Amino acid sequence: MQVKLQPNLASSLKQMAFTLQQKGGVALALVLILMLFNWGLEARKWQLLVRSLEPVSFLRAFSAILTGVSLSINTPNRIGEYGGRMLYISNQNKLRSIAAAVVGSLSQLIITIIFGLTGLIYYINNFPLVKAHGYFAPNFWEKILLGLLVVIGALIIILYFRLQIIVAIFERIPALRKAKVFVQIITRYTTAELQYLLLLSACRYVVFSAQYLILLDTFGVEMLWWQGFMMNAVTYLVMALVPTIAIVEIGLRGKVSLYFLGLLSANTAAIIAATVGIWLINLLLPAIVGSVLLLGVKIFKDK
Repeated sequence: MQVKLQPNLASSLKQMAFTLQQKGGVALALVLILMLFNWGLEARKWQLLVRSLEPVSFLRAFSAILTGVSLSINTPNRIGEYGGRMLYISNQNKLRSIAAAVVGSLSQLIITIIFGLTGLIYYINNFPLVKAHGYFAPNFWEKILLGLLVVIGALIIILYFRLQIIVAIFERIPALRKAKVFVQIITRYTTAELQYLLLLSACRYVVFSAQYLILLDTFGVEMLWWQGFMMNAVTYLVMALVPTIAIVEIGLRGKVSLYFLGLLSANTAAIIAATVGIWLINLLLPAIVGSVLLLGVKIFKDK
């Protein structure tokens, strides 16, 4: 609907076709290469996370990641990724690997929150949600939201570097005590390893953000790259906080992207096209490859 209401839609589509013809091939090749870097960095994270359980080659880790993507596409918040990764782990370590995957997810969430808060500060200072009225000062609710997210982010960071807290919780709750053996792996990670995981997560964040910015530029969205990065960071933050299913995520992602990036550009058709494109390249294409790999996986290995 918003695309149909876009002013000068015909000229925007014509401009989009022109820019695609001029640099679409190079941009597509670059985005595809960056997709390999994106999931390659995640594979490297997985390789490090399970190293204390069993050695896993990079190729095997990469296959596990793609298989996880294929299984996650119909699950809330892509929880199926854990199941896909487990298939490449020996039977005695499958359940333990779930705890390792959670640590990896925490590292990515921390980076998403840090960049997202930076983008949110930019958004609040330049595009206030609520104007001053009544009993509240300007940006009152925005500042409340920002403060709440800062507290949540700080707690997650503390938990990330004090993972033994999770093990202590399992010890104190009788119903969870028997499962403690499956989460003890998280106490094996050193501070240096956790910091390295954060670095890999930050690199991955920059990679998939760059992919989206490249597609936006290719489809003719005119904005300063750093402004696009900031508003895109808020989009990723919202998507991380809202439960979704990957296969229908594209609709919500499109609406959120239109809201934030629409403040920088009126070219809604190009924003939607870039959003759909990044979803196809970063999620659907790896899911298809992962499905093919899944056919060759021997789920129950001989001990």
